[in-house]
Amino acid sequence: MVQIVVRSSVDGSSPPEWLLVELQGEIMPRHNSGLAGSVMGDLLYTNEGVPVLTVGHHILYGKQVKLEKPFAVLTKHPGHTLDTRDRHDDDGSQVSMEMDQQGPTSTSYTVSALIKRKLIFKTRPKPIITNVPKKV
Repeated sequence: MVQIVVRSSVDGSSPPEWLLVELQGEIMPRHNSGLAGSVMGDLLYTNEGVPVLTVGHHILYGKQVKLEKPFAVLTKHPGHTLDTRDRHDDDGSQVSMEMDQQGPTSTSYTVSALIKRKLIFKTRPKPIITNVPKKV
């Protein structure tokens, strides 16, 4: 039987709550460097509580909804291998045994964050036009 150990947090406090962002289409980086660690845009809320996402020269309006089933973000903590290669004989002397396979490992998980709500941006992005020159 496999047992998975999940701890709510290391210090006993409740984990932070994250938001899931759902977009239409896909986000492509300018340079093929990937999206990890880069800033995607600015997320703001209007006075009415409507989320507004600004990505480059585009703006998206969305809404916030509660998830039916919340997600937990887990961090894996690999444990030590239970090594059974070295055994002691009846007289206390150490007898080494060679084994091709490792013993069972103990792995635990910590809940890093909870995701209970998501932001949905269904509409296509609208271009931000700040200064339109007039024809003379």
